[in-house]
Amino acid sequence: MKRRQAAIGFVLVTVLIDIMGLGIILPIIPDLIQELTGGDVSEASVYGGWLLFVYAFMQFLFAPILGGLSDKFGRRPILLISLFGLGIDYIIVAMAPDLYWLFIARVIAGIGGASFTTANAYIADISKPDERAKNFGMIGAAFGLGFIIGPLIGGGLGQFGTRIPFFAAAGLTLLNWLYGYFVVPESLSKENRREFTWKRANPVGTLMQLRKYPIIVGLLSALFMLYLAAHATQSTWTYFTKERYGWCPWEIGLSLAFVGFMVALVQGVLIGPIVAKIGEVKAVYTGLIFNALGLLLIAFAVDGWMLYAIMVPYAFGGLATPALQGIMTSQLPPDEQGELQGGLTSMASVTAIFGPLMMTNIFAFFTAANAPEYFPGAPFLMGAFLAGISTLMVIKPLMKFIRSKSAAKDE
Repeated sequence: MKRRQAAIGFVLVTVLIDIMGLGIILPIIPDLIQELTGGDVSEASVYGGWLLFVYAFMQFLFAPILGGLSDKFGRRPILLISLFGLGIDYIIVAMAPDLYWLFIARVIAGIGGASFTTANAYIADISKPDERAKNFGMIGAAFGLGFIIGPLIGGGLGQFGTRIPFFAAAGLTLLNWLYGYFVVPESLSKENRREFTWKRANPVGTLMQLRKYPIIVGLLSALFMLYLAAHATQSTWTYFTKERYGWCPWEIGLSLAFVGFMVALVQGVLIGPIVAKIGEVKAVYTGLIFNALGLLLIAFAVDGWMLYAIMVPYAFGGLATPALQGIMTSQLPPDEQGELQGGLTSMASVTAIFGPLMMTNIFAFFTAANAPEYFPGAPFLMGAFLAGISTLMVIKPLMKFIRSKSAAKDE
């Protein structure tokens, strides 16, 4: 028991430091792109969308390969490769003389970007079935805590120059790599490993392999729409708050820190008791409804302070994804957990290929000088619509899941 808890602690610290590195750079991204291009916020958001596109496309291609390799060789070596690649990415960005180098850095980061895939598989390896939703929620909490600390550091350092936060992120990420090398143990026992095959180690092959689990296929479709909706926030928040409210990097950092605090509170503290009380199925529905409501409110927020109030209900949208992951992992044997997480990462990467381009171009269209209607909140309105569709899509597979659990009890 103590060993399992210690292992969970190791991987959560790894995720925490990794996300702190990402959080450090977010408040300064719009200013860096504007510095390199000489354009305005609207134009910078389009370049930002393409940078996210490149990262996601490379991750889409390579995440199933790394997920399959982690099922053969273990989680630890893949996690270390991912972290080292991300550290190199930050160094390149910090020294980039032009926009082209930013794209090169994103290619490197995308290839090695399997830390979340491996972290999720690690958690699946060491968690009891009835604890998986809670432990996946703890990863979300580490994510949230990283977003409390990281953006505050990045917003503060950004006042001393656009490159300083990237050097800080590189140092933090490489420190995390050292931590993983010397401290993090392997979680996948040799008897639970499987052979690596190229047929399964590709985005299409991984997802096709999951077809034999109809409940998972249905939930993946709903999760696809939810991931797409999330890019309203993930891809445009820094541009939206700078354009709509005139926020500086420090103010953007403060807002992201508050978002991180709410995510950590919901997914780290509240999700366990909530899921235990209402069950995974009701947690999914509750999260999806709050998700759609929060995005709708953000779209029409006229003052910056309103975002802080809206983040309270919106954060409860974070109940949905861990609960969905808990349900899906319960449908698979131990030697396919890494493949599932690789498939989830591939699917998330598909949405990250199209989501940023869609959301940043919607933002740019409605904030351009010749826009037919000035409406910076347009991406969030689109996100609310997609989250609503996701809510409808989970109904059928969740009904199948409930029936399968009832049948198992009867046996």
